[in-house]
Amino acid sequence: MGHKVVHFFSEGSKIEGELFTPEGMRAGERRPGIVLCHGYSGVRELILPDYAKRFLAAGFVALTFDYRGFGGSEGPEKGRIIPLEQIDDIRNALTFLELQPEVDPDRMGLWGTSFGGFHAPYTAGVDTRVKAAVAQVGGGNGESLLMDIRNEAERKALLELLAEDRKSRVLTGKGTAGDTATILASPQTREFFEMALPHYPNLKSDIPWESAEKTLQYRPIDVVDRIAPRALMLIGAVDDDLCKIEGYRELIARAKEPKKLVELPITHYQIYQPEWVEVSANHAIEWFTKYL
Repeated sequence: MGHKVVHFFSEGSKIEGELFTPEGMRAGERRPGIVLCHGYSGVRELILPDYAKRFLAAGFVALTFDYRGFGGSEGPEKGRIIPLEQIDDIRNALTFLELQPEVDPDRMGLWGTSFGGFHAPYTAGVDTRVKAAVAQVGGGNGESLLMDIRNEAERKALLELLAEDRKSRVLTGKGTAGDTATILASPQTREFFEMALPHYPNLKSDIPWESAEKTLQYRPIDVVDRIAPRALMLIGAVDDDLCKIEGYRELIARAKEPKKLVELPITHYQIYQPEWVEVSANHAIEWFTKYL
């Protein structure tokens, strides 16, 4: 297995990633390439290698990376999550990967998890280089991501907070921030971060509330029908409290063929347990093998 740290630029920010290349490739041989996209405030050393290594074993070249402002990547503001900026990062990652001599630029795939499970369909909808996309435990509407978990009073409080933060940014140039678990307001997320942070301190970030405002406006569902005739697979978790399965049901209904929805009887973060990594990765590998 070839595995090396790589760097490329995204709108002026130096992005750090890792390139995984299968062993035994012949001189001049080119394989399909897959870009892996993380979730809300995720860093590439967490979760992504588990999938990249499985894609590698199946014969694909794989690229993981940190979004600008996270992990090893530079950025104008640490912790900033602006969906369309992250889409630019993904598209620039695709460009970097297609330039690698081991990669067939006409056989490019995209895989994303959690918020990356929103980004993969969006990117595939606007970038025809993506010939097959697999997204898991994500959704198609950023408003649903932040609002469905909250009750009416909590929704009102969030909108008031965002309005005040916007005024502060306009008048002073500065806003406020919260941690990922507070912004997402998901019990499953809070439990996951409490377990993961001691082992992955790089995961800790203050997320500007501006990120929540821009997330509310983010709608992959509006472009998912543009993916066809390229292929889309969605893998949802029935007991997910953060990215509720209804979001993927709506997304797959809007998409055109070829498409497939897989529903697993698990919570949002159970998909990262070894047995469910194996299940979800195998679904993705089957899809990529068929369509790349």
